[in-house]
Amino acid sequence: MVVSVPAAITVFPGEIYQAPHSGASRAYHDLFYYHRARSGGHFAAWEVPGIFTEELRAAFSQLRGSRRSACK
Repeated sequence: MVVSVPAAITVFPGEIYQAPHSGASRAYHDLFYYHRARSGGHFAAWEVPGIFTEELRAAFSQLRGSRRSACK
């Protein structure tokens, strides 16, 4: 499956499946943000709301500037 809409991925260490960057960039052709969080799991918004919020802000901030340089 190939997804061509802009995408942002945060991988939380407590999640059962942790998408590798290589696989995510193959599936999401416009992957502009990829990051591994330091803690959290499937319910990250409730478990670590501060980290979850930081990740949302970091991902969406990439849409304001140059998206292409964000996913390194």
